[in-house]
Amino acid sequence: MSAVPAAPQAASAEPPGPGPAAGPDLGLLLVPPRARTGWLLVPARISAMCAVELQKLRHDRTELYTRAIQPALWLLIFGQTFTRLKVIPTGGIPYLDYLAPGIIAQSAMFIAIFYGIMIIWERDSGVLTKLLVTPTPRAALVTGKAFAAGVKAVLQAAVVVLIAALLGVAMTWNPLRLLGVVAAVLLGSAFFSCLSMAIAGIVLTRDRLMGIGQAITMPLFFASNALYPVELMPPWLQAVSKANPLSYQVDALRGLLIGTPAHLPLDFAVLTAAALAGIAAASALLGRLAR
Repeated sequence: MSAVPAAPQAASAEPPGPGPAAGPDLGLLLVPPRARTGWLLVPARISAMCAVELQKLRHDRTELYTRAIQPALWLLIFGQTFTRLKVIPTGGIPYLDYLAPGIIAQSAMFIAIFYGIMIIWERDSGVLTKLLVTPTPRAALVTGKAFAAGVKAVLQAAVVVLIAALLGVAMTWNPLRLLGVVAAVLLGSAFFSCLSMAIAGIVLTRDRLMGIGQAITMPLFFASNALYPVELMPPWLQAVSKANPLSYQVDALRGLLIGTPAHLPLDFAVLTAAALAGIAAASALLGRLAR
């Protein structure tokens, strides 16, 4: 006698309770995630872009070593020679001490001012186009690259500070003042790197950017208070120096490192405003590189 097959059980109207036998919840696959505004992700995007840029430095540290040669020569040759000559009035402090903060600012500017070349290289290799189609705001992309340049400049500044200390420059080691030095270097480098990226958005080629970068670096350096007091300049050059963000960076570094009279609130206000203006200009011109 054959067995009668069992009738199928009626499906329960209640959903299965939680437990190991319950199937996976597919609700998340059926409901799209809530849309988020790109600006809510700006800090994370900036950090990610900065980390990507610094990974390049991790794989090749040659740039740090080679860029330390020029500041060392300025301190060893120019600084010590003019310290012996005593032809530049520096308010009673040795000229080498007076020069060291200016060389820190100079080395940071030289790192940042050619940062636009990297943007053009990324355009030529197709990386920039891929970055621009992501949800990352252009301002976050530019800011991440700008502060990556600032971190490189801080590492360079640390090398110059060590060289200056070995040469006998009397500098403070107060942690709060050193944090101020880091902030001044970051802000100044952010401005000059954004200036370079903005120029890259105008000229569009590496050769033109190299020519313009070389044409403006030395005038920016000499038209500042990095080598001599502003009072020694002719009136027209004093006006240029007062409009030069590098002068405010040097003034802040000099006041923080060697304790000379400085205008720190004004210096940091100018550097912050210059960095924000540079980020806005570079963000507006970045799209021209991808056309």
